[in-house]
Amino acid sequence: MLDECAHLLDEVGYEALTTKEVARRAEVPIGTFYQFFSDKQGLVRALALRNLDAFLQRITERLTERVAEADLDHWTDLVDLAIDEFVAMKRTTAGFAVVDFGEVLIAPGGPIVKGTDRSLDSALENNVVVADRLRSLTMDLLDAPVGDGLDRALLVAVEATDAVLKLAFRMNPDGDPDMIVECKQLVRRYLADHLP
Repeated sequence: MLDECAHLLDEVGYEALTTKEVARRAEVPIGTFYQFFSDKQGLVRALALRNLDAFLQRITERLTERVAEADLDHWTDLVDLAIDEFVAMKRTTAGFAVVDFGEVLIAPGGPIVKGTDRSLDSALENNVVVADRLRSLTMDLLDAPVGDGLDRALLVAVEATDAVLKLAFRMNPDGDPDMIVECKQLVRRYLADHLP
């Protein structure tokens, strides 16, 4: 059902997405759909969580490869790796152009569906969840002091990355390459004051 949801988001966008069509395309009775998801928002939330897990898994695999090959020279390599993985998913993962990590765009390129800033966790904004998960994944590798200052810096970095990459994909459906480079530079320079 999540796969069909993702494909339908690419085809018709969020507003035209219906639970009935997802169930039909997934070849399950609508009652079965409602055993797993309360409504369209629940379905999209599950897709966003799956996307975040896939993103983090991809980063973990790439980091493991780079560490094994002694090809991780500096923490800035992590910034580039995370941005590159996000861009790759935006280009290749079904539905990711509309729903990446919770915030829902009406269609690829925007605008944002109101009230989806807490899709991943009802108590926390989406980017807070993303920053926390990235921090957990990378802190051991960075050997950086953990604390409120670094947590705040990572949240600011995630917010900035989110904003600049949204702009890059509004400018070009494949992501404006120059804006992607600018995003990496912005995040690296900002985090340089907070990381060793």
